Amino acid sequence: MNAYRTVKKGFTLIEILIVVIILGILAAIVIPQFTNASTQAKQSALDSTVQTLRSQIALYRLQHGDTLPDLTVNWNPLTGVTAYGGQNWGPYMQATPVNSLTNGSVVKDGTGAAAVPGADFIYDYNANAGSGNIWGTTTTAGGVIAP
Repeated sequence: MNAYRTVKKGFTLIEILIVVIILGILAAIVIPQFTNASTQAKQSALDSTVQTLRSQIALYRLQHGDTLPDLTVNWNPLTGVTAYGGQNWGPYMQATPVNSLTNGSVVKDGTGAAAVPGADFIYDYNANAGSGNIWGTTTTAGGVIAP
C-alpha cells in the first residue's frame, strides 16, 4: 500500500498574530506623524496666503495713492476691479482667500498684538491709519496669530 503523506500549507495562528501585532505597532508609530504633517501643511498654506495678501495690499496701496483697501467690510477691493486716478486697477486676487486652519475668510481690524475673537484674518486697517499688515489666526476663538 502506498502511504500518502498530506502536507498542509499555510500559516499557523501564532504566525498570523505576530504579523498583526507588528503591523499594529508600525501603525501606532506612523499615523501620528501623518496628522502632524497635515497640520504643518495647513500652517504652510496659511503662511503663503498671508504673504500673498501682504504683497497685494502693498500693490493696492501703491496704485491707489497710499490708501489701504478696507478689507474689514469685504474682500471686494482685492477681488474686484477698482478705479483710481482715472484708471482701473485689479483684481489683485482671483478669489476670496481662505484661512487653511479655520476654513474662513472673516477679517477683523486689529494691530496684530493680540488675537481678535471671530477673526480668520487680522488686518491693521484702523480707518486707513494702520500699517496695512495682515495676519492669519490659528482658530477663530481668539487663537494664536500666525505670522
